[in-house]
Amino acid sequence: MGRVASLPLPKAKARRKPFRRTLFLARALTIFVIWAAVAAAVLALWFTWDMPDPAKAVTQARRPAILLLDPQGRLVARFGDVAGRVVLPGELPAYVPAAFIAIEDKRFESHGAFDGVGLVRAAVSDVWHRRVVQGGSTLTQQVAKTLFLSNERSFRRKVQEALLSVWLWRHYSRDEILEIYLNRVYLGEGAYGVDAAARLYFGVPAARLTLAQAAILAGLPKAPSEYNPLANPQAAAARAQEVLDAMLETSAITPDEESEADAELSAAATPASRTSWFALWVMQQAGAEIPEGVDATLSATMDAGLQTVAEAALNQAVMADGDRLNMHQGAVVVLDARSGAVRALVGGVGDREGYDRAVLARRQTGSAIKPVVWLAGLLAGMEPDDLVLDGPLYFRGYEPRDFERNYKGLVTMREALADSMNTAAIRILLRAGGARRVAAVAERLGLADHFPDDATLALGTGAVGVMQLAGAYAAFFNGGARVTPYGLVAVNGSFVPVAAPMPVVDAGLAAEMRDMLRGVVTGGTGVAAYIPGEFTAGKTGTTQDFRDAWFVGYAAGDVIAVWVGNDDNSPMKGVLGGSVPAAIFRQIAVAAGG
Repeated sequence: MGRVASLPLPKAKARRKPFRRTLFLARALTIFVIWAAVAAAVLALWFTWDMPDPAKAVTQARRPAILLLDPQGRLVARFGDVAGRVVLPGELPAYVPAAFIAIEDKRFESHGAFDGVGLVRAAVSDVWHRRVVQGGSTLTQQVAKTLFLSNERSFRRKVQEALLSVWLWRHYSRDEILEIYLNRVYLGEGAYGVDAAARLYFGVPAARLTLAQAAILAGLPKAPSEYNPLANPQAAAARAQEVLDAMLETSAITPDEESEADAELSAAATPASRTSWFALWVMQQAGAEIPEGVDATLSATMDAGLQTVAEAALNQAVMADGDRLNMHQGAVVVLDARSGAVRALVGGVGDREGYDRAVLARRQTGSAIKPVVWLAGLLAGMEPDDLVLDGPLYFRGYEPRDFERNYKGLVTMREALADSMNTAAIRILLRAGGARRVAAVAERLGLADHFPDDATLALGTGAVGVMQLAGAYAAFFNGGARVTPYGLVAVNGSFVPVAAPMPVVDAGLAAEMRDMLRGVVTGGTGVAAYIPGEFTAGKTGTTQDFRDAWFVGYAAGDVIAVWVGNDDNSPMKGVLGGSVPAAIFRQIAVAAGG
């Protein structure tokens, strides 16, 4: 038998090994690709799940704007978003878009959605200074952030910004991106776009901006709340100088043009309007009267010039002597004595969005309540020249004394009010029928707060609001009518109902009170409020341990109520109603009469 040749088994196995290896690698690669795709999809979903629709966001609606106008129809405050007319870059002076490009994106005309050179330069600068000192965002990236994203600082948001920047670059031309930027960039105080900001800050359309004004606007995107001229004119001017320097560096302007703009910066950065305590109060008053979802115009009683004077008078008094006298807060209300229309309101010193002490606070009145006691005495049959005893008085274990700690014996009602005599005040309260009768007179005048049911009411131990007390004093100077303080007149041209003045005191008695209050400033505790050539009258008030000091008075048709003290009710150092409050009253009254 012949031999049977054997198969080359080792060689066959050798051929199968590469095949199996290839198959294994193919399977592994397929699995890797699948999982990589899943991971990429999950990562993409994580980056984009809450991204807005870019096409819709470009035309996203703004919040309705609310405009507050004074009685002459002039703008005194603005709330909500502000959007001006859509403007094309070609409609603007060439230096307007050039200002934004020079300070925000010098290479805008030469790069795409991103600026590689700028990013490298910014990174090197940040590393060198060991902190973020320079940004590398292009105008396209800023448009993406402004239109689509929040101000959150995170890697995820930066990736979203990059994706949206690419979308913008693919869908819009360079000029169209610049147009979107100029019309949608946020420039502070609710203003979106250069036209809105030009009208808000300077009262002109964007097409009429000067170079200095354009530089101020171009400086705002970096920090709108810090650099806007309404909040900080000095910072706005300094930032605008940086813009002008950048424009000169990029040859957007000449040295002569920069010098001319430099000379205008200080005046250009001066605020044209500002939100005030009064504006915030009127917004609260308006409440449901403001229609939802649409712009609204509120007509108000505010006198912008008087509001500025009142704020300055209070702030300056506290800044000048606050630490020395431990006097850190105050409030002012100025209202028309005939109608109750509030012309100025200051709710405190400092942050205008804080606690409104003119409306919400309740403070002990001290002797500022005495005119109500005197009126109760007149209603009970007393007369200004009737005699009342200023002398020692023991009443239910309490021994009231006058500030001077001496007594003058028998005096007229007129003299007792002028010198704010405490024992005489209690005796008049008793002759008027007691604390309940006086409290009823106070309520008739509009003072609805709780008063003590004892003779200490005559010394001002009850607490009232600054606006309330100003309204109550109006009856002494308008012939005896109670007024309801108000600040809102109309919404979008439709008048808001206002309580009409209501006669509550005989005109003759009101005239007698007016005459006695005149004596307080001509020869009594309120002489610091006297204004030569102007009928001035009023009453001082100081509470125990100098915790509150008041002056409430009348001049030039207005009742002006001033209170100073501390929120924690700590004592001031010798501050009387006839000192700081009377001086503040006089400063405001002079401005009102002028």
